[in-house]
Amino acid sequence: MEDLAGEQAWSKLKELAEKAESCFFLTNIKTGLPSNSRPMSPQKIDDDGTLWFLSANDSRKNADIAKDPMVQMFFQASAHSGFLDVYGIAEITEDKAIIDELWDPLLKVWFTEGKDDPRISVIKVSPTQGYYWDNKHGNAIAFVKMVAGAIIGQTFDDSIEGKLID
Repeated sequence: MEDLAGEQAWSKLKELAEKAESCFFLTNIKTGLPSNSRPMSPQKIDDDGTLWFLSANDSRKNADIAKDPMVQMFFQASAHSGFLDVYGIAEITEDKAIIDELWDPLLKVWFTEGKDDPRISVIKVSPTQGYYWDNKHGNAIAFVKMVAGAIIGQTFDDSIEGKLID
């Protein structure tokens, strides 16, 4: 166990979230209703852990955030490491300067009119807390320890986990 706070916490969040192969973004987490989950990819992650997403302003996700800005995100970097659970407060804006900064031409798949598509909005998530599961020495070392442990019947734990707090 190693809980991380402040700059260390947000550095770990950024490291794992940027490696993530998948992210699930949940809304309705405090309404008493079933949460809504959808896959999303952050366009940018700031050094303080702030996550930026582009979203359609007419989406169910945006409607959920308007009712309850508390969100939860799950990230998975690989099948064996880099797991992250983050709670945060979401804000929606349609600031064109931010959209320009976050724009990637591949997003035209969802926003057919490009970065000037009137449906584009920005979701800014300010993290409030999180939890991570990772390995201490990278996937290669963890794999070697796992194989060695299986061969000799002994556990060589290379995992590390802890809270991420402000």
